[in-house]
Amino acid sequence: MDFERRGQTGNTDQPEQIDEFEKELRQAMERRPAPPSLKRRILQQRNIRRTERIHSHAIWWQRLAASVLLAGVVAGGYSWRQVEERRKGQEAAEQVLTALRITNHALNDMNRRLAARNRADEQ
Repeated sequence: MDFERRGQTGNTDQPEQIDEFEKELRQAMERRPAPPSLKRRILQQRNIRRTERIHSHAIWWQRLAASVLLAGVVAGGYSWRQVEERRKGQEAAEQVLTALRITNHALNDMNRRLAARNRADEQ
C-alpha cells in the first residue's frame, strides 16, 4: 500500500518538516520567566472580580429587602383596609340600631297616644 501523495516523488522534505516541527515545539515548551507585572495584574483582576461579586450580592440583597418591604406594605395596607371596612360596617350597624330604637320609641309613643284617644272617644 502506498501512503505517499500523488505527485510526490520521495521522502526528501519530510525529515526537514519534522526537524522544523521539533524546533517549534521546543521553543513553545521552553521555560520562560513570567513578566514582572503578571502577579500584580492577576491579583488586580481577582480583586476586581471579587468586588463585582460582592457588589452584585449586595444589590441582590437590597432588591430582596425592598421586595419584602413592599410585600409588607401591601399586606399592611390590605389589612388596614379590612379593619377600616369592618369599623365602618359596625358603625353603620350601630346607626341602624339607633334609628330602629328611635323609630320603636316613636311608634310606641304613637300607639300610646292612639290608645289614649281611642279610650277618650269610647267614653
